[in-house]
Amino acid sequence: MTHPVLLCTDGSDVALAGLRAGLAVIDPNANLMVVVVAPEPDPTLVTGSGMAGGVMSAEAYDLENAAALEVAQAAVVETQRELGLVGGASRVVHGDAGSAICQLARETAAAAIVMGTRGRGGLRRAVLGSVSDHVIRTAHCPVIVSGGQVETPTD
Repeated sequence: MTHPVLLCTDGSDVALAGLRAGLAVIDPNANLMVVVVAPEPDPTLVTGSGMAGGVMSAEAYDLENAAALEVAQAAVVETQRELGLVGGASRVVHGDAGSAICQLARETAAAAIVMGTRGRGGLRRAVLGSVSDHVIRTAHCPVIVSGGQVETPTD
């Protein structure tokens, strides 16, 4: 089996448009894998921080984690449907998006990573960080990042 090309998405229209643009420049016969990162709730919400006790029960934590997985899996299914990749390879990973994507790329010996960008700039980018920036700077393989244009219906 050839090394996969990771198609990373958060399920948004912008991410999907970025994937479409990125797919236009890669080998159409590439081994594609749709990847979504499910954020894990902060465990200190249950355990506390050492200065204060937890504010969430273990059951509520598990429910929040299950909900995040459900949303991520729905994003995988929708992305596969939109890109015509139904039944293809997919993976839901956990954690910080940039780190989780780079780790998966190393584990699978990915040939490349394709992802969209939201185009945050200035202060928002400095405060919130940028998944695409992290992946570009950290990934062991080529990274294709596209802003993609979200198509708007015309009358």
